[in-house]
Amino acid sequence: MRARDLMTRPVVTVTPETTAKHAAEVLAEHGFTALPVVDDDERLIGIVTEADLIRDRFPDDIRSAKQPSGQAAPGATVAEVMTTPVTGMSAGSDLAEVGRALLDGRIRAMPIVDGAKVVGILTRGDFVRAFARADEAIAADVRHHLAIYGGPGRWTVDVHDGLVRIGDRYGSDTDHHVAKVIAEGIPGVVQAKVTYQEGEE
Repeated sequence: MRARDLMTRPVVTVTPETTAKHAAEVLAEHGFTALPVVDDDERLIGIVTEADLIRDRFPDDIRSAKQPSGQAAPGATVAEVMTTPVTGMSAGSDLAEVGRALLDGRIRAMPIVDGAKVVGILTRGDFVRAFARADEAIAADVRHHLAIYGGPGRWTVDVHDGLVRIGDRYGSDTDHHVAKVIAEGIPGVVQAKVTYQEGEE
């Protein structure tokens, strides 16, 4: 699968001039964890996250035994709190690479770009939602796509916890490879295996 197959689009963005308060409202309203920050030409220049917005936002409780630490005044605009520079990945990026980048970088959202222009966003939540898809829904998608490729009635499809087993009436290695690629391009598929159903030809 590629980033374009799972990314959210159109993507909600903010500008450096957006107030931190408004950015927080957008995150809360949509249930997002981060917002790409773009310039006037829609080019990616940063990202503002939940962590960026809450940092230094809440004062120490004066009733606490601990003495107040003299917190700095929190930034009023996105420009003052955003993370920059920020990395984006292309829509054609291998989904596995995007997932590794999220985990290795300990980040929750990856802007997806065409050049420098933001065209989507991928979050850990998107990966979780894909993994959580019902096996029945995954199987229906796999059957539909395989029927387009090899014709109806040719394939049997069984899905358990995202693992797809495909049976084929014919023993073509090329077709089996294509079927595996098709199945593994469907959201929720963890792995696909294609076998020849001996005696069905």
